[in-house]
Amino acid sequence: METVNIKKLAQLLNLSIATVSKALRDSYDISKETKEKVVALANELNYQPNPHASSLRKHKSKTIAVIIPEIANNYFTLAINGIETVAQEKGYHVLIYITHEDFKKEVSLAKELYNGRVDGLLISVSSTTTDYAHLHHLQQKGLPIVFFDRVCDEFETAKVTTDDYESSYLATRHLVEQGCKKIAHLAISGSLSIGNKRMKGYQQAVADFHLPASQSLIVECMNDDEKDRELIKEMFLKEKPDGVFAAVERYAMASYDVCRQLGLQIPNDVKVISFSNLPIASFLNPSLSTITQPAFDIGKEAATRLLNTLEKKNAPLTNESIIFRSSLIQRTSTSK
Repeated sequence: METVNIKKLAQLLNLSIATVSKALRDSYDISKETKEKVVALANELNYQPNPHASSLRKHKSKTIAVIIPEIANNYFTLAINGIETVAQEKGYHVLIYITHEDFKKEVSLAKELYNGRVDGLLISVSSTTTDYAHLHHLQQKGLPIVFFDRVCDEFETAKVTTDDYESSYLATRHLVEQGCKKIAHLAISGSLSIGNKRMKGYQQAVADFHLPASQSLIVECMNDDEKDRELIKEMFLKEKPDGVFAAVERYAMASYDVCRQLGLQIPNDVKVISFSNLPIASFLNPSLSTITQPAFDIGKEAATRLLNTLEKKNAPLTNESIIFRSSLIQRTSTSK
């Protein structure tokens, strides 16, 4: 039996090879009628594409890169699961890189991608990143980039996040409703989009409920567990807050340690709530109240946006923010 290829399909349909190829890939710039004709004939003649040959012709690796700041945070574990779910469905491989919150490491990893090793990039930037030239360079070379969680607003591309400002306001308000009158904020770097929004949500709630707005109640943590515990301990000794809102789960764990050191009981002496996807949050002693992000869905959406662009040639990523809502889960750490 004669082998049926794209060239043969094009001849039989009196279409160009490029049109047939695009129709088979469901390209956005081919009409529905043409797609239906091409697919019908392809099915009738039992056309079987050669993915390897197609990949070589397009110089595509069928691989995407994911750059994240850390893996210990359960948020990123769940986000990666969401990303890989979509990648596997589309036949893509996923390369995962970890910056360990190091800007220089992030730049170095970006340079490794300059040679066309991957077809696209999903990234959540490090807490020490303030210059985005390395990512602009990649974008200028034609590499599609989608940001998730920690985004850069100056980029013309898709950005997938949660409602950081609203959730932070909600967390702070929850502490007020549970009787707290002096609330501290354990903050992530203000240079990050999430750090900035979570800080503003906290500050707005403090203002709206007429709480003390002392700068001493705000601790910008350093991603060094030992140093962070010392900073939090100093704040407790100086300000004696009765409520703590942590921007990320590792800061909540540090505050638990500090309270044990100082003989403070949670929630009797101080109540604690944190952004966290920690699977054991309900098993901690006491169980931790959390703002839980839909991390799996965020990763899945970011990957879907990127792969849709890679599958549809010349369909650029639109400049938009996709925001998922987080959930407040009350547990013992904030009970009255």
